Amino acid sequence: MKRVKCPKCDNYIVFDETQYADGQSLVFQCTHCKKEFSIRIGRSKLAGIHQERHLDEHSYDEDCGSIVVVENKFAFKQVIPLKMGDNLIGRYLKGTDINTPIITRDPSVDTFHCAIQVTRTKQGKLRYILRDAPSNTGTFLNMEILGDKDRVIIDDGAIITLGATTLILRTANNSL
Repeated sequence: MKRVKCPKCDNYIVFDETQYADGQSLVFQCTHCKKEFSIRIGRSKLAGIHQERHLDEHSYDEDCGSIVVVENKFAFKQVIPLKMGDNLIGRYLKGTDINTPIITRDPSVDTFHCAIQVTRTKQGKLRYILRDAPSNTGTFLNMEILGDKDRVIIDDGAIITLGATTLILRTANNSL
């Protein structure tokens, strides 16, 4: 099964790509906004940056680690790489300033929900610090809610809950 994103509203449409030949053009009508758009079956020019390409939870071990978005009724499984500095995490919406978007329809995830700061210690090890944005529904770490001013050091396997969406931290090999 393959998914395509509506260029107008970012709604996903799922279809069985095995029913079509490479190079064939398909026309879709979005069920959400009724926009018609077409795609061509075959290798995407964007495959190098597409989020679903790296579904291995440890694919970013050599970089700064990643967060794994657990699949639920609002979203599909995603592995999102982290970078040095502040990783501003929230629900993807066109025009927002977050740099670590989660593609989800979960209304309880704010467009800027929380942040994970990745820094290096004096010994050169990576350190991960979680804080709430502050968000409307709160950020939970291992089922404990964070206060607006809380800053918590988190480790590999930390379970972060944003609304009805669960994230798992996968640290890089050279972390604390």
